[in-house]
Amino acid sequence: MAGHERMGDSLLRQHAEAPGQGDSVVVDSRALKTPLVTAKFSREPKDTLKLNATCAEGAVSPYQPRPPSQPRLSSKSCSVEENLMTRRLKNSQESLSDPTETGSSTDSLKEDQAALVPGTLVLRGAATIRNNNKDSDVRPVSAVTRGSPVFRDRGRSLSEYERRPTSQQSDPVDHPVRPAKVRLTPVQPTGTLPALEKSFATLRAANRIDRDCLDYAVLAREKHGERLHRNLSDSRLLENMGSDSASVNSMRSNYSVLSPIRPQDVRNRSFLEGSVLGSGALLGAEELDRYFPDRRLGIYVATWNMQGEKGLPSNLDDLLLPTDSEFAQDFYIIGVQEGCPDRREWETRLQETLGPYYVMLYAASHGVLYLSVFVRRDLIWFCSEVEHATVTTRIISQIKTKGAVGLAFTFFGTSFLFITSHFTSGDSKVYERILDYNKIVEALALPKGLPDTNPYRSTPSDVTTRFDQVFWFGDFNFRISKDRVDVESIINRTVGENMGPLLEHDQLSKEIKEGSIFKGFQEAPIHFRPTYKFDVGCDIYDTTSKQRTPSYTDRILFRNRQADDIKVVKYTSCCGIKTSDHRPVIGVFQVKLRPGRDNIPLGAGQFDRGLYLEGIRRRITRELKRREAMKNQGSSTICTIS
Repeated sequence: MAGHERMGDSLLRQHAEAPGQGDSVVVDSRALKTPLVTAKFSREPKDTLKLNATCAEGAVSPYQPRPPSQPRLSSKSCSVEENLMTRRLKNSQESLSDPTETGSSTDSLKEDQAALVPGTLVLRGAATIRNNNKDSDVRPVSAVTRGSPVFRDRGRSLSEYERRPTSQQSDPVDHPVRPAKVRLTPVQPTGTLPALEKSFATLRAANRIDRDCLDYAVLAREKHGERLHRNLSDSRLLENMGSDSASVNSMRSNYSVLSPIRPQDVRNRSFLEGSVLGSGALLGAEELDRYFPDRRLGIYVATWNMQGEKGLPSNLDDLLLPTDSEFAQDFYIIGVQEGCPDRREWETRLQETLGPYYVMLYAASHGVLYLSVFVRRDLIWFCSEVEHATVTTRIISQIKTKGAVGLAFTFFGTSFLFITSHFTSGDSKVYERILDYNKIVEALALPKGLPDTNPYRSTPSDVTTRFDQVFWFGDFNFRISKDRVDVESIINRTVGENMGPLLEHDQLSKEIKEGSIFKGFQEAPIHFRPTYKFDVGCDIYDTTSKQRTPSYTDRILFRNRQADDIKVVKYTSCCGIKTSDHRPVIGVFQVKLRPGRDNIPLGAGQFDRGLYLEGIRRRITRELKRREAMKNQGSSTICTIS
């Protein structure tokens, strides 16, 4: 009882130092070893003081902060002080009072005030609030604020605000208290959603969000009861977003879209002796189906006799990217006969036309015969090392104008051979051209280090039997055995694209039927006019004194080990390129692919990087010049459009 009397005397002395009607004093009951539940003070008209207290065991802690003595504040000053306190709470605790930021800071205070009973004085550490319909005074006591249960988690933010300069603090008069925001419930569908036709598994990378945004981890920890002081405005939008399980797992568990690899698989897997059906094989069925679900590869083949001209066409889009094609292809194979003197310039122009989506996998030459292979850069990792070989058909081997150059590589488990050649010219030299063909198929030394994918069907005397898919194209120089006048008459009488009457006199078609050349090869139906020989720069056939007969000298033929592995999509000529006496011939094919083994020597993603950078630089320069020309044309004073 002596301890209670001393405590009561202390409270009386503090009350006597600041007399005033309606004054209230608060003692933090949490700091008392003897819990002081409720204390009520009231002043009678005759300045008598009545004390009602409920006590228990314990004593007052010596470290308990006490409110300083303050004079009575006028009603006006109390109102300003109350607004100041409310504004401080609003600025420093706004994002903490509502984890979803949908309510103002006053909402948390309303929850505390709702528990008060009119006419009672609750002992709290932040301030004494007398809940009265007529009078409500708030006395902020910073020394006690830190112990308040309302601000237990917010004391740090409040003290940081108090340490700011006066100029950076908010004016309580200029900024009224913001009302609570209204949060709308998410709209739910009225009926069942339609079934999706495609699997979401292919969208793992499409819906990924930057992993630097850690809101997903914040939401997960908050569900376990942990309060984190973060702005979750972005995450609030994601709460109502519908997403598939594949994309969510990709966002949360993987650092990339690649499938995770277990350490045990890394220990046991040997990538030198892979299996065609093995799940870990880089060239196996699983990887093939990921990139080519229908196991069909798009190949674009172009052959052109350039006539050795130094000047190249200003634009090669018509040659490689015709407007009548819906999609670009996976591989671009370009063979040139009598190429321009600057081979590097020609390859750079090809790279400039195809742009950054493609890289030059390999290029080879034999004199003025050029052969270039471009591939989509996404697919370069599945290409083997590229091998090439050349054959000359001239008696004097130093003159390399006639002959062939071949390129061979393996893509997944399918081996490819591309040959471009230039046979002997002359209307009547059919036998010499057959000899050229026989020499090439016997002397072309391919493959060298690449494994034969089907050695049981290979013939040592014929290079074309050692590969799964073979494309042979070039200037074969086979002519039409008919007079010039008769040929022109047939062309003029031809209705539409029916070139059958003209092809009846084609030397190459006749020799293929007889089996003397291109054994096992096929050619798509021809529905275009003869590509030889034109006057340069126009669509008129030879008007010189020789009056050469229009002929189909430029051809693309193909053969495959398995029937129907190659499907022809397009076979036509390019009439927009007129810088030579030949018109380019292009063919688009869909080729069947098969999975391969990991023992195939891969090319390790190598390509001509210098050529790639130069081609991209030229594209940028060309685009800047085009924009500058359009800008100058728009600002011209000679011709204006209003």
